[in-house]
Amino acid sequence: MRLTSRVWGEGPRTAVLVHGIMSDSRGWSRVAPAIAEHGYRVVAVDLPGHGASGPAPVYTPTALAADLLDTLLVTPDLAIGHSLGSAALLLAVPRLRCARAVHCDPAWVPRKRDLDALRAGKHATWRELRTAHPRWHDDDITDEQRALATWDPASVTALQHLPGLPDAPVVPSLVLLAGPSDRISPAQASALSRRGWHVRTVDGAGHTVHRDDPAGFLRALHGWL
Repeated sequence: MRLTSRVWGEGPRTAVLVHGIMSDSRGWSRVAPAIAEHGYRVVAVDLPGHGASGPAPVYTPTALAADLLDTLLVTPDLAIGHSLGSAALLLAVPRLRCARAVHCDPAWVPRKRDLDALRAGKHATWRELRTAHPRWHDDDITDEQRALATWDPASVTALQHLPGLPDAPVVPSLVLLAGPSDRISPAQASALSRRGWHVRTVDGAGHTVHRDDPAGFLRALHGWL
């Protein structure tokens, strides 16, 4: 499936951004222009069932990874994935062969979730989103409400098929965690470090690091852009 994408910049290098569940490519709007200023053409995709990409017959990280590979015709210099987008990116990297990968508070490890509660999030009001995300810019709240309008709640089933904590990275890779993270525990972060992953934390930021603290997110990418 070819995915719809949004582009910032016209630099000689390519950066690919992959959003998490319930969001879409607009979720990168606070940081994508700054990444473009480093000489990148920044391409943010809409995963299946999100944004302007249509629904899919099945939602798994493996299927999402295949859609990324169908869409990205150029090997990117940098790929950044958030949450479920990171799980898809993890599975795509062996064939994508990007020069560097960044995984932002990745949804790799399965955990008990109330999928019905996640599905109900499709109908969140602007005020409810503001309460849930007190550090987001107002524009992010508006963009998230627009994203929810086109989001397919069936996509939450992808969270039942997460790949688990990975072995050694295929390409130089940074794991950028919320501070603290409820996706990757300190013990798991230590295990990743021993396996060759670079691990950094943005203290005080929640799960959506790049929207909670855009400046902190960009600072944490020092040396990776």
